[in-house]
Formats: sequence, structure tokens, C-alpha cells
Amino acid sequence: MKNTQSITRQLLAAAIVSALAIGATHAQDAAQNTPGPAATPAPAAPQAAPAVPAKGDQKSAKTLDQVVVTGTSAAGGLKKIDASYSVVSVSAEQIKQANPKSTADLLKVSPGMWPESTGGQTGANIEIAGFPGGGDAPFFTTQMMGSPLYGMPTLSFFETTSIFRLDDTVERAEILQGGPSVMYGDGQMGATANFILKQGTDVPSGSVGMTYGNEGLWRTDAFLGFPLGNKWYGSIGGFYRDSDGVRSPGYPADKGGQFTATISHDMDNGSLVFYARQLNDRNQFITPIPLIQTGTDNFSAYPGFDPLTDTYNSKYIQHVNLPGYPGGGTSANLANGRGAKFSFFGMNFDYDLGDGWNISDKFLIDGGNVDTNALFSGTNPASLNDELYNLSTDFGGFALPAGSAKATYVNGGGAVDPNQSVIHQGWWFIHKHLKNVNNDFHISKEIFDGNTLTAGLYLAHYTDNDEWNLGNQMLMTNTPNARPIQVSYVGKDGLTHQLTDYQGLLDYGSYNITEHGQSTNKAFYLTDSWRIDKWLIDVGARVENQNSTLHVCNLVNKDLDGNPLTDYDNAVSTCDGTFATTKYDKTHTSWTFGVNYEITDQMSVYVRANKGAHFGDFDNALRGNTTGNTPPLQKVQNFEGGFKFQNKYVYADISAYHRQFNGLPYQPTNGEGVPVGQPLLYGSDSKGVNLVGAVTPIDHLKLQLVANYLDGHYSHYSACIPYVNQVSGNGCAYIDGVQLQRQPKHRYMFTPSYDMPFSWGDVLAFVTYTYVGPHTQDQSGLQQLGTYYTLDFGIVANIQQNWELRLQGTNMTNQLGLTESNSRIFGSAAGSDGVILARPLEGREVNVSVKYKF
Repeated sequence: MKNTQSITRQLLAAAIVSALAIGATHAQDAAQNTPGPAATPAPAAPQAAPAVPAKGDQKSAKTLDQVVVTGTSAAGGLKKIDASYSVVSVSAEQIKQANPKSTADLLKVSPGMWPESTGGQTGANIEIAGFPGGGDAPFFTTQMMGSPLYGMPTLSFFETTSIFRLDDTVERAEILQGGPSVMYGDGQMGATANFILKQGTDVPSGSVGMTYGNEGLWRTDAFLGFPLGNKWYGSIGGFYRDSDGVRSPGYPADKGGQFTATISHDMDNGSLVFYARQLNDRNQFITPIPLIQTGTDNFSAYPGFDPLTDTYNSKYIQHVNLPGYPGGGTSANLANGRGAKFSFFGMNFDYDLGDGWNISDKFLIDGGNVDTNALFSGTNPASLNDELYNLSTDFGGFALPAGSAKATYVNGGGAVDPNQSVIHQGWWFIHKHLKNVNNDFHISKEIFDGNTLTAGLYLAHYTDNDEWNLGNQMLMTNTPNARPIQVSYVGKDGLTHQLTDYQGLLDYGSYNITEHGQSTNKAFYLTDSWRIDKWLIDVGARVENQNSTLHVCNLVNKDLDGNPLTDYDNAVSTCDGTFATTKYDKTHTSWTFGVNYEITDQMSVYVRANKGAHFGDFDNALRGNTTGNTPPLQKVQNFEGGFKFQNKYVYADISAYHRQFNGLPYQPTNGEGVPVGQPLLYGSDSKGVNLVGAVTPIDHLKLQLVANYLDGHYSHYSACIPYVNQVSGNGCAYIDGVQLQRQPKHRYMFTPSYDMPFSWGDVLAFVTYTYVGPHTQDQSGLQQLGTYYTLDFGIVANIQQNWELRLQGTNMTNQLGLTESNSRIFGSAAGSDGVILARPLEGREVNVSVKYKF
């Protein structure tokens, strides 16, 4: 507690210092008669989006002259042509044209980024070419106004896009991979997406729009920016939506909204922005559904399931009571899904002190709940008769005495046909309460002409308070919108046993923990930027310490009702009142060095080297380990180089890299996600090329390409890894030399677009063809996921000055493509009958919107 108070005081002190500086500079503004140049000018128009160009970009916009603010300490940002790293910037309009299904899905516009958005609006797995994540988002950070949303990039059942929604309050997004990101913010060595909010202007402006989607979507968006007087400005905006979902569960799949407000002040020598955001949104979490696999990578529909539109989720299993939840049980609602109730308040302050001195401070405090109410896959389906009597318990069967069972539908419906295909899946509930406060302060001084030295201090303190209820295997029909099944049987003792409870639950949880973690990160960084004619050289180093403590309750098996005839609660894991405490205290130095040479005002080349580290998080380093025996830091050594060019007809941004990892951990788990055995350590080696390009052969026509090629494999582990597989049987796999899991060897998006001007306005039409190359499920490479393509389209009409009509659609040809299979199965996930549980793309989705702009 003392440490918490200390770091909080440090963070607030930094904010107070900034506020005092603000007061002094505000007084200076009032005293000055001649306005000077602003130290932080309004951001320039963002670069042409790799997805689809905005109307104005079709002409002669100089992309390489656009300014980016992510990955640099330069006052006012840095021109893209001068940046010795790869950064993709997309405007608000270009975000809409990319038609992302979620915040994570927007990342597809950056080559090498691979967001798996088939699980719904939140909880995406985010892969970055050459960064072997394998699930969740360990090498990705979400920022708002330059501040990380949480101190750790990912936790179990949480990644940071889960607490951020896209709407009309976002001005642009900047997506940075590798490069100097190891220096700033949380020192992310993988990729960072920084979302910049819209602010008010001298002239009141805004918009209000309505969207309807064929999946039963109704959504309202609004934004208003306005002056407050004396160079102060305000803005408000947000959205509200209600959607049945492409995979309709029989209740709203996505329901909720977000509200955002800013107050900003332009000073003669700087700027100040306060921002606040409130998110309250609930989203369906989509579990894998059954498919038929033939060969190694060919997939087709399972009888009775439409792979494009069906889900197990239903009103029949929506509401449950979970007696195994820590503290005496709880009720849970599947409609709450993997949603978020989160509040944010932040401040950005930039000021030119004169005589070559500049200061910058970014402060954010946020907190709230990010709960999970969802089904999680167990073993593959089987007939009710086989499940009850013929399958061994190793393969999910119950091995009951022959003919002894009675199976009926829960809440009426009579007896269940013995030939009915059934499945049991975990009804998991995780309550996660997070708090975060961070501050990034730096001061820069121009040492001599062209040379600027920057010193910075990053502080973050954050907590995680959880209650987990994993397991809760529910027996249900293997059908869309499944129905739960209740089973009793006569045992060998001649007595009637209850295999399930009245809800169809086979157990009350196998891992019911409480978890309380707190962590403090302190980092000092020093960078130097030196411009020599057409050369721009930057070098930097960052020393960071993470000090974390985690308390997890110890478990004991308990018969909750004391009745041996109720099988479902005879051995429920419950907290015994004691806690295992793990402490984690590690320090690491990261560095970066980059050189950019501007060949002409429209062509540049660069090279960069950097080394970074990934600290352990509460769930993937501390939980399950003891103090002093936590996994080592994951470290990356990254070398990259690039070429940028633009003229009237061609735009190209090409980068190549070589990335080497060591210290990667693998924690084996059983079918219910419970850790088993000791974690393994291995490495990886990757080489690849990323490309963003566009050709404008004639006026109004643009052909754009986002593409990447990856040659990445695991290394530094020559032994055979034993594994437990409840579908295809146990085995052993060699991973050395195997393709990086869940990362396509190549992926590209090709987008032709045509802008048609008329006397009353203009129309932009485009199509996007996306191809995803071979990818695999896990480190073994034994479960291939194949290849696929999609076809999307859009038509945007601007009528006069005020009206906008938009028609857009995704996966118009209803392609069947997989992003993952059953993530709780290591090795092949297909049974002997070819049945596999996997997450396919959603089917065709078309929406139309009308917006009034003023």
C-alpha cells in the first residue's frame, strides 16, 4: 500500500508540475502582444491510407510530407519522409473506408499486422509478423493521445483494444511497428496503435449519422466541435448501437456506446488538451463452431451448421447460476459477453520554453471492469449415446453403466434422442477490475543547430483484481443456438446420481481463483536526434524497471452440497483462505539507432537497429510461478531498412526486417485452460518484407496494395514436446524450424478505387480483394488452417456540402476462411471423423449510413 501511495504521488506530482507550467504560460499568453509560432502545430493531413484513399488524396497530396507524432519526441511531430521507421497513418474517413469489424480489425491496414477478429468485437488475438505472440496481444499496445491504456499490453481475457471503440471522435490512427517505439510510452517492442482524438476549432463543426446493417444493426454516431473563447475549444461526441450480430444468438449480440469530450487550449508557444471518455459496451464472444476437415487444410460445413452465420450462443443458455464462483457463487448473463465499462481522463501538454528548450507531458488515468461471459470449447461433439456410454473419459465421454441414463432438455422439451449430436463446453465467467495511471514527461534541448537531446521519464502504476470461474462444462445440443441437457443415471451402487445440475452443468468449475496484482514501471530514456544536411540520425537508450506483486488464492477441492450423488459439485476447486504470493522485479535496457537519408524531396531510405524486451504480465509470468522462478525476459533483436518514394503516379513504402527472439515461454494447459507442468523456453528467427504502395495511372483511378511476406520459424528448442490432446490422442512434437503459429506466410489487400466528380458532389467507389496465405494453429504446426480470400466493397457519395451516403459490405462472396481452431487443443484438432472446432469468418455483411455534416 505504501508503494502504491508513493508512485501515485509521483505521477500526480508530474501532472501538477505540468499544470503549474500551464498557469505560468497562460499568464505569459495574456502579457504578449505579438503571437509567436506554435510549438505544436495542428497535425497535418494524415498519409494516404493503405486501405482506401480519401477523396482529396486521389489528387496530389504529398504523403511523405505528412506529419506523424508516434515514435518521436520531435516537437510538432516528424515528416514521414524523415522517419527512419515504418508508420501507417489513417484518417477518420479512411478508417471508415477500411470498414473494420472492431478496433483490432483496423490493424489490417498495416502490412504485417494480423488481427484475428472472428471472435467478435473484443478479445482479439493480434499477431505481428516476426513477433511470435500465439494468442492475445503481448506485443501490441493501444494508445489514446500518446498514452498507453494499461501498463501491460495483455492479460488473460484482456487485450487493450477491448477497452477502445472506434467512432467519429477519432481524428486519425497511427500504427507503428518496431523502430523507436522501444523508447517511448510503455516501451513496446512490437507494434503500437496511437489514436488521436478530434478537437474543437474556431468554427463550430460536427456531424450526426445513422447506420443500418443487414445483421440487424442500428447505430447512431455524432460529433460536435466548438470554440469556447480566448483560444479555448471543446468537443463532444460518441456512438450508441444495438446489433443482432451476423451470428445471432437470439438476443442483442452487441449493445452499448461511448461518450468522449475534449477541452483544448492553443497558446502562442504550445498547446494543452484535456480529454475524457466513458465506455459502456457489451459484446458477444464467439466460440469456435464445428466444421469438416479433409486433407490437411480443406474445410467445409458441418451438417446442420452454417459456418458463416451460426453460433452456439442462445437464449436457452443465456442466464446461469454459477455456485463455484469465488465468494459463494454468482449469476451470469451470456449477453454481457466480453464487454467493458471503463472511464478515462487524460491530459497532454506541449510547450516551447524558448532558447531551444521544449517540454511535453502526457498523463492518463483510467479504470473499470472488463468482464468475460462466454462459452469456451471443450472436446469435439459426439452422439448423446456415445457421450454417455462409449467414449472414454480421456476423449470427453462419461463412461456410464450401459442403459443407465435419463437425458432431458432443460426447462421442458422431453427426452433427448440418443442419436442427437451433443457437445459440452465451458460456461466461463471472469470478473476483471483494472486500474491504471501513467505519465510520460520529456524535456528537449537543441544543443546546437540540427542536434536535439531529449530526456524523459515514464511512470506507470496499475492493478488487476480478478475472480475466475473456469470450467462449468455445460452439456448441450451440438446445434446452432444450442439447448442445454440435464442427465441423471443409476450408478453401480443402485442409486440415482445427478450427472448434471438443473442447468445442464457437469461441474461447477475447475479453476476458481481470486487474483490481486499490482505493478509499477519506472523508465528513464535519453535520445539524441541530429540533422546533417539530408541525413537524420537518431539514437536512444531506455532503462526500465518493472516491480510487480501477485496474490492468487490457493485451491482445495470441496463437495459444495455434501451430497455424493450430485456428481457435478463433489470436487469443486475453491479458495482455502490462503494465498500464494509471487514477486517480480526486473530491469532492462533497450536501445535504438536509426539513420534516414532524404535522396530527394520525394524519396528517402533508412536503416535501423533496436533491441527491446517484453516484461512478464500477471497471468503469463507471475501466476503459477514462485518468486525468483518466473520466466526470463523475452528479448528481441530487430534490424530493418526501408525505402519511401512518391510522385504524381506512384507511392511506395517498402521495409525489410530480420527479427530474432529468445526467452519465449510456452505453458502447457489441459482442455479447460488450467496450466499443467513447467513452462518451456525457446526462440524464433524471422525475415520478411512489408509493402504499402499505390499507383495512379490516370486521374481519379488509384490502385493500392498492402502486402507482406514472412519467413519465420521457431528456434533454440531441439527436444520433442509432449502434449495432451483430447481429440486426436496424446503425442510429442518438435517445434524447431516450424512456421510461426497463426501468422500467414503472406497476406495482401489489393484495392482499386475510382473517384467520380459531379456538379452536385462526388462518388468514390472501391473494392478490396484480400488474400491470406498458409497459417497454422500452434507451435507444433500439426493443425493447418489453410488459405482464403475475401472481397469487400464500398460506395461513398458526398452530396453538396452537408450530406454523405455510404454503402459498404464485407465478405461479399461468403468465403469460408479460418483464423484459428480449438486453442485448448495442442496438435491436430480434427478427430478421426474429420470434425474440427474452429473460428471461421463471418458471412456477408452490408450496411448503409446517412450522415449530415456541418
